[in-house]
Amino acid sequence: MNIGVVGAGSWGTALATMLAGKGYPVTLWAYERDLVERMKKSRENDLFLPGFTLSENLDFTADLSAALARKELVLLVSPSQVMRPVVKQALDCFSPESIIVSAAKGIENETLLTMSQVLRELLPSSFHQRLAVLSGPSFAKEVAAGMPTAVVAAAPRQEIAEQVQQVFTNAAFRVYTNNDMLGVELCGALKNVMALAAGVSDGLGFGLNTRAALITRGLAEISRLGLALGARAATFSGLAGMGDLVLTCTGDLSRNRTVGIALGQGKTLDDILKGMNMVAEGVKTTLSAYQLAQKVGVEVPITEQMYQILYRQKDPRQAVTDLLSRGLKAEGC
Repeated sequence: MNIGVVGAGSWGTALATMLAGKGYPVTLWAYERDLVERMKKSRENDLFLPGFTLSENLDFTADLSAALARKELVLLVSPSQVMRPVVKQALDCFSPESIIVSAAKGIENETLLTMSQVLRELLPSSFHQRLAVLSGPSFAKEVAAGMPTAVVAAAPRQEIAEQVQQVFTNAAFRVYTNNDMLGVELCGALKNVMALAAGVSDGLGFGLNTRAALITRGLAEISRLGLALGARAATFSGLAGMGDLVLTCTGDLSRNRTVGIALGQGKTLDDILKGMNMVAEGVKTTLSAYQLAQKVGVEVPITEQMYQILYRQKDPRQAVTDLLSRGLKAEGC
């Protein structure tokens, strides 16, 4: 199976070299031409995944058509807010028989669509039943290092989910299937908002009690919004939901938690983002999640406070006070 991977950030690079390590011919597309040239020479992504030697079965290109032409599977790992323009640019390059897998975790700002919904808008209907998403608790560096990892492949057709499962599974990377594609995508996007909040808590100097409360109530909030949008309840207690939420809210490799910590320590968002060369998806997803909840009439207090911190410059400590002073209620609400 020939595979094309669009997006050479840390996650795209880790997945590309993992697939190439299984013996698949893989072409990795990067926007940055100078990075492509360096990867060809050094077999290392020194910008986004330094310290890892990339598989000899992995080719590199800055030409989208070369990355996508005659590929039986295409993995899209561009940041969510640029997924639409990248796919628009590539529309004529997809092979008619390609399975298209999104591994991006976000909700588009302007449309409030998940990535598979964006793809359905852009791609001919003949592709719609061959779409899939890959999500779950997985830091790129740990996958690149071969550490045991379990994720979910979700697709509207079971046979597509199973094909993706077979392609990606190896001795250290276990893939489960799921047919709740919307739920899996919402979990992957919304957990980043909660990771920002967990980071703010840590940055303010709060303890493990606070983090546990944020994770638990964050899961309730994600589930409430997801169910209102048509996702299935079981998805939120699985790898894409609880699994990824715990990882991103507690792991030191979490970019979103790192941004939250800096916010809690009093740094401005602009200064934080200027010092990063990778995308923290939760920053823009917070805006989408807040607007989506307003649209469907779902209460999302943690998301609302993160929106106020990020987009209304609210003091993080005041946000915590406002969360704790809300009206008392039963846990199931």
